[in-house]
Amino acid sequence: MQKSWKIGSLFGIPLFLDPLWFLIVGLATLNFGVAYLEWGPVLAWSSGVVMALLLFGSVLLHELGHSLVAKSQGIKVNSITLFLFGGIAAIEEESKTPEKAFQVAIAGPLVSVTLFFLLRVIAYVLPDTSPASVMVGDLARINLVLALFNLIPGLPLDGGQVLKAAVWKATGNRYQAVHWASRAGQILGYSAIALGFVVDFFTRELALGLWIALLGWFGVRNAKNYDSVTTLQESLLAVVASEAMTREFRVVDANQTLRSFADLYLLESTAPQIYFAAADGRYQGMISIDDLRSCERSEWETKTLQSIVHPLTEIPTVAESTTLAQVINKLENEQLAYITVLSPADAVAGVIDRGDILRTVAQKLNLRFSDADIKRVKEEGSFPPGLQLGAIAKSTTN
Repeated sequence: MQKSWKIGSLFGIPLFLDPLWFLIVGLATLNFGVAYLEWGPVLAWSSGVVMALLLFGSVLLHELGHSLVAKSQGIKVNSITLFLFGGIAAIEEESKTPEKAFQVAIAGPLVSVTLFFLLRVIAYVLPDTSPASVMVGDLARINLVLALFNLIPGLPLDGGQVLKAAVWKATGNRYQAVHWASRAGQILGYSAIALGFVVDFFTRELALGLWIALLGWFGVRNAKNYDSVTTLQESLLAVVASEAMTREFRVVDANQTLRSFADLYLLESTAPQIYFAAADGRYQGMISIDDLRSCERSEWETKTLQSIVHPLTEIPTVAESTTLAQVINKLENEQLAYITVLSPADAVAGVIDRGDILRTVAQKLNLRFSDADIKRVKEEGSFPPGLQLGAIAKSTTN
């Protein structure tokens, strides 16, 4: 897996370069250098380098437009990365309303259009035939193309985000809006792939055709990712704790001595890790093995579990009706290994950990996770990094 390089920050937003960025900068330099060869090789190739860097400077400003509007809404922007296909701003969560989502989406194209007009004014002031005038004019046109291209109505492009905001406003359903916009993006992406092959066949411009097809592939892949994440978010809201919890715990007598508890249960090879104490038909709380070990052995014969029990009101709990998204957030925010699930009568209904959540999500969405994968998640206390359940759950409930 490639690792991006941090090159600095702007407005508190970390900036990264993907290694493949250097490839596209090289190609852009070659393109501009060839176009300016009439100026002589030294000026042409130096101008090509400058134009390639200014091109990505424009892309950076475009992404800053999105990022600064998102920050103004109180949304964290984790980074901006320049890569093979341009730039991407990693915005942590969705805007709260379709109107605010539209503002974030349209900000990038508005920056590019503003740059177009500013650069056209500068080019008008400069002498018509000067290299500077030509370069500024070319950069102006590039920014206009960047704005128009990004307004194509399909995710992951800005136009797809605009479409999503419009459908969200019309239907009141953000998830349905994402599905619509992502499907539009997939249709456009597949169309671009087909167009790339057509261009190659009829014009023999292999590089151009391949580039169009690659853009289409990138669009399809990211549109499908939007769709998959949204489906996962819907599942995390639809499934509740009672559907994912297990009863992998043991209820013991709160009135038995610490010695009796240790002899009866802790020496068993198959003993569970979670114990609840009960007395007179009611749950008294949870037993922590660490508390047992901290007691003097001489006290084990006389002290009962009641003396070390943690009442249910003092341990992390959720109701059976709590959504999986909320459960995941609690697990992640409080760095818990598991959470106790309580019934409406405030009795222990079950326990739930990350492995239980992974198993349930896999069943709901037909994801392939083996029993060994789920066991490993239970033991390690962390979700598989590629699934990003923690981040998805956070964006779902915000």
